[in-house]
Amino acid sequence: MTAATKTAPTVSAPAPDTVAAIAAGRRSRHRRHMTASIVLGILLAALAAVALMVGNTFYTPDEVIRVILGETVPGASFTVGELRLPRTVLAILAGLSFGIAGVSFQTLLRNPLASPDIIGITAGASAAAVVGIVVLGLSGPAVSGLAVAGALITAIAIYLLSNKGGFSGIRLILIGIGLAAMLQSVVSYTLSRAAQWDIQTAMRWITGSLNNASWDDVAPLAIAGLVIVPFLLAQARALGMLRLGDDSAAGLGVHVTLTRLLFIIGAVTLLAFATAATGPIAFVAFMAGPIAARITGPGANLLLPSAFVGAVLVLAGDLIGQFAFGARYPVGVITGVLGAPYLIYLLIRTNRSGGSL
Repeated sequence: MTAATKTAPTVSAPAPDTVAAIAAGRRSRHRRHMTASIVLGILLAALAAVALMVGNTFYTPDEVIRVILGETVPGASFTVGELRLPRTVLAILAGLSFGIAGVSFQTLLRNPLASPDIIGITAGASAAAVVGIVVLGLSGPAVSGLAVAGALITAIAIYLLSNKGGFSGIRLILIGIGLAAMLQSVVSYTLSRAAQWDIQTAMRWITGSLNNASWDDVAPLAIAGLVIVPFLLAQARALGMLRLGDDSAAGLGVHVTLTRLLFIIGAVTLLAFATAATGPIAFVAFMAGPIAARITGPGANLLLPSAFVGAVLVLAGDLIGQFAFGARYPVGVITGVLGAPYLIYLLIRTNRSGGSL
């Protein structure tokens, strides 16, 4: 047979049993993802109900619902409507934002250590806020605005410094950790020269707290979430493909550079507004994605489960800080205690296997 008469080799179709097995696997993963999301949603709703009912005075579910619907209920209208409800809503929104921002970075960089609070973005917000309080004498919305600007500027600096000679996730993480250490030094030095009353105000920007939460804190974060979260969820499939690597994602039709840039901008903006509202609640962005990955299983879309896990962590941490001990602790202290051993575990796991989400 001559070369001219040779025919291209034929590719046989997958066996019916193989196709059926693949389809069954997809259905199983989808069911697990849906079940996990529903269970997390129910858990979040239960924690929110507890947060609204429990305190120095217990209010029944009926009284809480009436307050939410706008009725005037003696005692409950102020306690629930002006104290507990904004605190609970802020906890949920901040947790959702931290969870989505954290898993976005971890997925983009394919590294569970690439969380915004590990690579210095929240440190940028904290440093800007502390300098604004202590040095510039700012307060209220001005401090929040400065915190948002600090987070955005820090993220841009990290991205530009790590993009020399081509994008590198490892380089970005290392540069971020270095900048985080520098910014923490700025915070420590600024506080060492601050007046006593400024230190008390600035402590929120070191630990993260829901104390004194109000509707004024909720509104900017809610608006940012309504704009950014639906967009990120709509692009979740492209984010999932990036987990396969840049070349594979590009082969599947994903515009890698644009998708990465859009997710970085969206995640940093969400994180900045959440940090401006509550301070840097430690390790929530770091823990939400890996926990969601363990719950939903391999190959699942992690944005929505991570958002639920983040909200559960913040709300549960706040309830533990308020009621589990003789004294009351900010939510950032509780999540920090939970997150530190988890960080050690992930460091060991990543060192052994180069693990990803």
